[in-house]
Amino acid sequence: MNAAASVKAKAALVRNVGGPFTVEEVDVAAPRDHEVRVKMVAVGMCHTDIVARDGFPVPLPIVLGHEGAGVVESVGAKVKKVKVGDHVVLSFNSCADCPTCNQSLPAYCYNFLANNFSGVRPADASTALSQNGSVVHANFFGQSSFGSYAVAHERNTVVVDKSLPLELLGPLGCGIQTGAGAVINSLGLKKGESLAVFGGGAVGLSALLGARAVDAGIVIVVEPNAERGKLALELGATHVINPKETADVLAKIKELAGGGVTHAVDTTGIPAVIAVAMETMLPNGMLGLIAVPPPDAMLPANMMSMLMRGVGVKCITEGDADPQTFIPQMLGYYKAGKFPFDRLIKKFPFDQINEAAHESEKGVAIKPVLVF
Repeated sequence: MNAAASVKAKAALVRNVGGPFTVEEVDVAAPRDHEVRVKMVAVGMCHTDIVARDGFPVPLPIVLGHEGAGVVESVGAKVKKVKVGDHVVLSFNSCADCPTCNQSLPAYCYNFLANNFSGVRPADASTALSQNGSVVHANFFGQSSFGSYAVAHERNTVVVDKSLPLELLGPLGCGIQTGAGAVINSLGLKKGESLAVFGGGAVGLSALLGARAVDAGIVIVVEPNAERGKLALELGATHVINPKETADVLAKIKELAGGGVTHAVDTTGIPAVIAVAMETMLPNGMLGLIAVPPPDAMLPANMMSMLMRGVGVKCITEGDADPQTFIPQMLGYYKAGKFPFDRLIKKFPFDQINEAAHESEKGVAIKPVLVF
């Protein structure tokens, strides 16, 4: 089916830097040749949505949202891999034609910013959303899924098994993919190897889940929120360190892990925390940096210390994942009982989007999911 007309949708717009989200009616155009239009079931809220609301340079007004899950309502004339009625998870967008995309590394697409943050289709600066004839910017992460309908692209639409709980699956498209992918894809964590995770939010706990899915050995989570620390233990962390109660986090990690860990990930973006993380690793270790740091932050590393241990650092985008393969991989772990990402999710009615954002910012909700 190639829809011939636009549809009305309820969407959350950001009109001014800093918000709030305002739920309004918009028109959603028919999908173009390689696009799909999805009736949304639920959408996760990611820290990046809040960053974009609060001033990361995107054009306004805009509909954000980039962890969508729903049912395909219509498809463009040239779509081949997605059909009407498919259950899908939407992920980040990519150009599909640059050197990194051709190496199945879409997270490092040469045109990543244009395809995910420009608020328009890069080819012609158009948008699928409008309101009373006026432009509403969209195409955020190739989807803008803070709406009851979203137009995405075939390449960032992942078909999933209809037996799975669709309203829980949206966060696999970004936050959970980022954390789990960081340890499984980027760091290549193997069975029995050890990991220190700095930060126990959605991405950090997803890194923990990824480590457990591949049967890692010692996994230490450093997290000041006691409730999140408790959840980390329930999800399989061997140890949790509360930095507010531990005078020397580095010494404690070395004590618990027999001298250090083989891998570490930082999800805080705080230079002082990264400095500790860099020193936790055994020879030939690797540190993954996931969070967005302050714009002027420099890497706080002692080069001689790094040299003597032969350790490295890798900045990671979207868990080095190709969503078309990694989302099914995570779902395989989930079906096998090895990846209980649903434990991270707190549901909110879509109309309570501002409450969800507030709970996310305050650390009350680890991964808010808005249900339509």
